[in-house]
Amino acid sequence: MLTSTRFPKSFASDNHAGVHPAVLAAILEANTGDAPAYGGDVWTTAMEDAFRDVFGPRATTYPMFNGTGANVVGLGLALRPYDAVLCPATAHINTNEGGAAERVLGTKLIPLPTADGKISPEDLRGELGALGNIQHSQPRVVSISQVTECGTCYTAAEIAELAEFAHAHGLFLHMDGARLANAAAELGCSLRSLTTDAGVDLLSFGATKNGALGAEALVILRPELDGSAPFLRKQGMQLASKMRFVSAQLTALLTDDLWRDNAAHANAMAHRLAGGVADLPGVSLRHPVQSNAVFAALPEKAIVELMQRYLFHVWDATENVVRWVTAFDTTPEHIDAFVADITLAVRGATGS
Repeated sequence: MLTSTRFPKSFASDNHAGVHPAVLAAILEANTGDAPAYGGDVWTTAMEDAFRDVFGPRATTYPMFNGTGANVVGLGLALRPYDAVLCPATAHINTNEGGAAERVLGTKLIPLPTADGKISPEDLRGELGALGNIQHSQPRVVSISQVTECGTCYTAAEIAELAEFAHAHGLFLHMDGARLANAAAELGCSLRSLTTDAGVDLLSFGATKNGALGAEALVILRPELDGSAPFLRKQGMQLASKMRFVSAQLTALLTDDLWRDNAAHANAMAHRLAGGVADLPGVSLRHPVQSNAVFAALPEKAIVELMQRYLFHVWDATENVVRWVTAFDTTPEHIDAFVADITLAVRGATGS
């Protein structure tokens, strides 16, 4: 029998997790007979209705293969050839998408320094001097991640403030929502309150990290941006021929708020992990735990030892900061075993 890894449980990414049984069941249910290709099927129609129920009647939704594709196609709807995107320096579109936005769209990303992955209107204000100056790329889109790459969350009020500022200066607000579900679960609010009601213009909706096999979506909340979406999706190589199998996964996550159950559990496991290590000598938490990620600094010797048994990423090698990520299928037993091993490794490294 094949095994996926020699490690007991991965804490490197929620992408390492399996597929939620309800999502697998939805795929199997969609695997019945023939169906029109490229979205002309009943499963995609049902998915579109489900997203309108969640995000509002003006929302249009396009299933995608991955988050990078959803971000690139979405940004492309709002950008002109000479435009730029303002984003945190830590943003996934800036650091972890292989320069896709710049290569595919030819746009300029303007990264803004941030301590916790979040930006504010004050961070944007200094970049607005470029507006109208033909020597500069024109700021056109503000892009934020929810949750951020530091595991922190924007509140609905913070997003609304950003949206109001952006719109007042003729800019659009884009959200990379790879872990939007985790933010809504942590804040105890709806997906709509963090997006539609807060003034977000378009977003990528993450599903793969929250129990899907391979499904993301571009959700357009500003109708005037929607006209060229079908064409850009095709050109961006994100048009699935057998779309029913992508759509069925998205609908399954929205059904009975499965997205919330999965995300809330992952978040709870991260809080359990953080609570288990917070008081260890030589360990310090670098960011508030507001989702399913824990950022901790610990002795280098302990990191080396733990990486012999567990998968996780070193976030900042200069300060020995690691990132531990939990998922919908992480159990309390996984966490307790990991905490016990972290404790032994840290005590061995510090002599405590």
